[in-house]
Amino acid sequence: MEIRFQNSPKETSRMNTQELRENFHIPVLMQDDNVQLVYSHYDRVIIGGVKPFSKAVELPNHTELRADYFLERRELGIINVGGNGRVEADGVKHSLDKLDCLYLGKGVKKVSFISDDKNAPAVFFLLSSPAHHAYPTRKLTKEEASPVELGDQTTANRRTIYKYIHADGIQSCQLVMGLTVLSSGSVWNTMPPHTHTRRMEAYFYFDVPEQHRVFHFMGEPTETRHLLVANHEAIVSPPWSIHSGCGTSNYSFIWGMAGENYTFTDMDAVAIADIR
Repeated sequence: MEIRFQNSPKETSRMNTQELRENFHIPVLMQDDNVQLVYSHYDRVIIGGVKPFSKAVELPNHTELRADYFLERRELGIINVGGNGRVEADGVKHSLDKLDCLYLGKGVKKVSFISDDKNAPAVFFLLSSPAHHAYPTRKLTKEEASPVELGDQTTANRRTIYKYIHADGIQSCQLVMGLTVLSSGSVWNTMPPHTHTRRMEAYFYFDVPEQHRVFHFMGEPTETRHLLVANHEAIVSPPWSIHSGCGTSNYSFIWGMAGENYTFTDMDAVAIADIR
């Protein structure tokens, strides 16, 4: 598990491209039969990925957590963006098709991941935050996630938003989690942008065509930077930073948050004319 510490807005404004990538870009999350984890000191969130291929893959504990097991004091959101698979939690199996979400609460001791077919392996994105209360395990399909269509083709941001873990969906301590699918011909996400200094956010891009990329914009609204992101790569977004993107093709991405609250609409909007 890689450990990443916080960076201030002033420090970030002076970073070159390589330094930005080292601190905020996660290039390798999905490896066959392996769990990759990044522990961020922004709200102590853990961002992870697992791609079970030839065997069941167990969620490991880590000495940095000083816990008897991974979810002793944590909760976990899981979204599958690959082939059909299963998550086994304390002996109970949960089938997850593409874009299905599973929430595991504090106290679940053993978690493992399995693909139904190694020729079309499951690809599980993981997001975990500290938890003070044990909420029940719950699965939500994309059809049950109250999909909402937003945006317009004239501004190249027609998209469908699926909300899974939030106040009116799967209950959690502080995790908020969902995903956005851009329509063909649309490339912009979260524009106009916003910040929410009370919560950090993580982005995980998927269904990005092999030869295409997404320009992920970050930084303070008047001091923006960008990172190029490929398929199955992630971004750590600080609470003070905008988080927006523009692709060379349409794509999809998972968004997940944790922090002071889990009110989905708690955002500080930034006008496009005010971005620098």
